[in-house]
Amino acid sequence: MVAGDRFLNAAASTAPRDDYHRVVLAALGIDDPPVSLLAELNRKLDVPHLEVYPEVHRVLTELRALGFPIAIVSDNWSGAQEGFVALGLDRYIDVYVISADLGCNKPDPRMYTAGSDGIGVPPAECLFVDDDPELVEAAVALGYQGVALGRSLPHPPAKVGWVDSLEGVLALVAT
Repeated sequence: MVAGDRFLNAAASTAPRDDYHRVVLAALGIDDPPVSLLAELNRKLDVPHLEVYPEVHRVLTELRALGFPIAIVSDNWSGAQEGFVALGLDRYIDVYVISADLGCNKPDPRMYTAGSDGIGVPPAECLFVDDDPELVEAAVALGYQGVALGRSLPHPPAKVGWVDSLEGVLALVAT
């Protein structure tokens, strides 16, 4: 997984899944994977490949009740929104900005702009939340408000504030 993460982090935009899988497989000693193995790694799963923290649905419900539009801005492969739908999160999300569809990754300004434009809110009135404080810093530099979400303590030093859960985000916007 470390090799795959390095590969994805070095890419200017979301790399094709097969390329990612080849890097991970090579790290496991499989240098020339058969097409059938790559196809199996890319097949649609019968269950969501993500899970949400316990407070997510409740907090997103409260944010919607307060009238906040929500965008997902994700460095991910095309079709990622299917995972959010499978988790029942689609009822809260107004727009999905997926890097593979846009052709760039965060911190490219186009990612952030597509999110705020998609929900029709000027950057200064948006709160960007990410688990990577450097990506939050990039959003803040573009005029967004931002906070890093880190569930583990202690948080590493950062130039932006931290919240420990989505409840912390709710507390920020509900005041």
